[in-house]
Amino acid sequence: MSVVQPVFKTLDDELAQLAKTLARQIQRWAPEEGLTPTSVPGLELVRANSSLTTCIGSTVYDPSLCLIAQGSKRVWLGDREIDYGPLSCMVSAVHLPVLGKVTEASAERPYLGLKLAVDAQEITDLVLELGEGLNEVEARECAESACGLGRVQAEKGLVEAMLRLVSLLDSPQDIRILAPLVRREIFYRALIGEIGLHMRKFAVADTQTHRISKVIAALKDRFTEPLRVRELAEMVNMSESSLFHSFKQVTRMSPVQFQKKLRLHEARRLMLAEGMEAATASFRVGYGSPSHFSREYSRLFGVPPRTDVSKLRGELPQTARA
Repeated sequence: MSVVQPVFKTLDDELAQLAKTLARQIQRWAPEEGLTPTSVPGLELVRANSSLTTCIGSTVYDPSLCLIAQGSKRVWLGDREIDYGPLSCMVSAVHLPVLGKVTEASAERPYLGLKLAVDAQEITDLVLELGEGLNEVEARECAESACGLGRVQAEKGLVEAMLRLVSLLDSPQDIRILAPLVRREIFYRALIGEIGLHMRKFAVADTQTHRISKVIAALKDRFTEPLRVRELAEMVNMSESSLFHSFKQVTRMSPVQFQKKLRLHEARRLMLAEGMEAATASFRVGYGSPSHFSREYSRLFGVPPRTDVSKLRGELPQTARA
């Protein structure tokens, strides 16, 4: 297991006050545990009241920019373990199956954060507009900046912009006009900051990491089909060995492991949301043997399909994702 050590800094008075203000706003609009959708497009709020009741959960991160206002959490991506604390900013550049657990939360000081969906086209347009105005900064989170999950300590301008976006919930009449402007500022500040190089490598065409993002998109769309690495390599004009190596840099797992996790997550959704039986769900997502499906499901989620779905239907607290 490769551990990414915390980079949490002692917040100065100004940043500490911003974090408190942001936490108060999130707490107002997220009264319940779990993910709370908002009227601001792409913005979700997250809350957990206890680290003891929030078990390790498996989920698929969408491309997103996340910020923790209060509390802390730990995320496992393949063989990497990453800790996040107050004002940690996390970027998920592509769809990634991860494990996560809130590690610091209480009824008095709940874990609070926000998640903003990222549109790759928005990032690409900004990169093209900024051109040479972007500084080449070093990516800190992975030995290679190709890793699909990045983390930095948020800078003042980014936190202020995030706070303005959440504050729009108090003036819904302004959301349609102002939310796109604030989103643009958030992505601009992310691009010119420490996490910028990480984001650009996935958004700009003709980079190795961008090619892998296309492979991930193809796998996500066709995960029920047999995996054909040669076809994927030809699609992005890479050799099979180069594709395998670069894919593992980005996702910290092999294409086969990645596809398996996508299948199991979709089967879980089918059973929970559509009431599908485990055997039917297993065939729907591409498994040929229900017993094989059950074994792999238990390895990922810790319990057999029927037990897992029963627990989820018992309204256990959701694992926070931001």
